[in-house]
Amino acid sequence: MILVVLPAHLRTLARVEGDVQLEVAGPVTVRSVLEALEARYPMLRGTIRDHTTLERRPFLRYFACGEDLSLESPDTPLPEAIVNGQEPFFVIGAIAGG
Repeated sequence: MILVVLPAHLRTLARVEGDVQLEVAGPVTVRSVLEALEARYPMLRGTIRDHTTLERRPFLRYFACGEDLSLESPDTPLPEAIVNGQEPFFVIGAIAGG
């Protein structure tokens, strides 16, 4: 099981409390985790990734094992600690302002 931590506004939209646990088939990558998340919670489609390009939305970041994976290829394998469910995969809303 992959443990995914979502920001509060996405948890509200998906109608979940707390963290999300997902089964991911095949290699565990950012892409496969997000596809599993969107398949289970279709209301999240287009909120994390663009509908057409599937690129990360501005002001959202991906973190795993203390590493920012936001600019990595979405097909890069995630660390073993994520695959084993020992560490969560974070989708974090960036903070901006003046």
